Amino acid sequence: MSDVISALLAGAIVLALVLHFAWQARRSRDRASAALAADEAGVRAVVADADNVSDGTAGVITWEGSWNSQRVQVRTIVDTLATRKLPARWLSVSITEKVSVPAIFDMMMRPGSPTTFSNFDHLQHTLPKAPGFPAEAVLRTDRRGTRFPQSIIADHMEPFSKGRAKELLITPNGVRIVWLLAEAERARYGVFRQAAFGDTRIDSALIERLLVSLSDLRDAINRSERQAA
Repeated sequence: MSDVISALLAGAIVLALVLHFAWQARRSRDRASAALAADEAGVRAVVADADNVSDGTAGVITWEGSWNSQRVQVRTIVDTLATRKLPARWLSVSITEKVSVPAIFDMMMRPGSPTTFSNFDHLQHTLPKAPGFPAEAVLRTDRRGTRFPQSIIADHMEPFSKGRAKELLITPNGVRIVWLLAEAERARYGVFRQAAFGDTRIDSALIERLLVSLSDLRDAINRSERQAA
């Protein structure tokens, strides 16, 4: 009889564990769905026609649409590279319209390790900095000897005064700023190796501020090129 009771107890424990894990998984999916819905609402508050065009890449959500008659992209990226002390969640905001520059201009703040959102580490040529750029910034390009309107770019550094803007990318096909949304909760990551970012959500006011900054920069570069022609 004792063997039967022990078997029943063991079965009950296993069933309880299975039900508990199933409940946790369902709760995690529900929270992820709610977080995605909240982020999407934040994006669409600024980019009304934003469409989720994510391709299934783990940790990356991408929206595309139009803002002020310009094509734009908003993306969140979870960066879990082992070289980082803590996983990070980045916000990438881009205007994907033509810019009058002859090559890639990439400004990275405090570059110290590879990232999942940028090809900065693959750019071979470091540019000298004109006055007005942050001291922690490093400038690179893909073409040696290329000249950029650095004085104009330096006049649009306001987003980088807060310490959370990480990258400014300017290419002939658009402009982008990458912003640090959050770092993973240290205690949870240290124990469970899970990248949890609490209640961090996309702020529509931040998206709009970055788009305005990018639009002003693009307009200034293109206007300068037209005047020089």
